Parts: sequence; C-alpha cells; structure tokens
Amino acid sequence: MFSDEYFMQLALQQAENAFDEEEIPVGAIVVCQNQIIAKGYNQTEKLKDVTAHAEMLALTAASQKLGAKYLKDCTLYVTLEPCVMCAGAIFWSQIGRIVWGASDEKRGFQKIQSKILHPKTQISFGILQEDCEEILKRFFARLRT
Repeated sequence: MFSDEYFMQLALQQAENAFDEEEIPVGAIVVCQNQIIAKGYNQTEKLKDVTAHAEMLALTAASQKLGAKYLKDCTLYVTLEPCVMCAGAIFWSQIGRIVWGASDEKRGFQKIQSKILHPKTQISFGILQEDCEEILKRFFARLRT
C-alpha cells in the first residue's frame, strides 16, 4: 500500500511537466486499488482550452480507462486545491476521495462553497504542501523576471 505522500510526489512530477511547458504547474493523478489509472497536468495554453486543467484531464482519462463515468472507488491527487469548475466535475464523477497539496485562497472551491463536492467524497489536504506551494512560487517568480 502506497502512502498519500508517494502519490502526491507523482502528482508533483506532473506539475513539473506543466512547469516545463510554461503552463501553471498543477499536476493530478487518479488512483484506483493502489494503481495509477490516469495522469494530467495543466494544458490550457497548449490546447487553447480554458477547461484543460490537470484535474479535468485526469478525470476524463480515468473514466475512459475504467469505461465508467463514476469514479467511486478512486482517489484524485492534485497539487493545488481545485477551482469551482473542477470541483463540479469532481462532484459529477462521484470520486471517492480527493487529496490536494496546496490550498488556493484566491480561486479554490472552498472559498466559494465548501460543500460543492459529492457528499460521500472524502477530503484530505496539506499533503506535501510546501513542495506544492514551492513549484507555484517558482513559476510565478519566473513570470515576473
């Protein structure tokens, strides 16, 4: 059995992919029965699609992998607290659990409505928080130079 820290480290690797492609560095993975079934990282610039957030891409890939629209037995690991759009998709997927690293005080879903997720979805956050915050700080510092 792998730990939340282990899977968040893998989500951070996805965030590094986004960073390398000059996208806001957010990464996500979906795990089912201790196996990674989907990965995603922000690709809004590359795909010219405002919905191409890491979570959205990972959820879509997971649904395709399982051949199901509901992800009740899965866990989504994401480096940044989901926005309202992603939280809505997470709600509709009925994902069993979501784990995030850094909270998003400006655009995170909890700022708007903490009960937006499916009532059965379990939440954990603050996993590798400093690492998840650091990559975002590094990205935005690079933009300012």
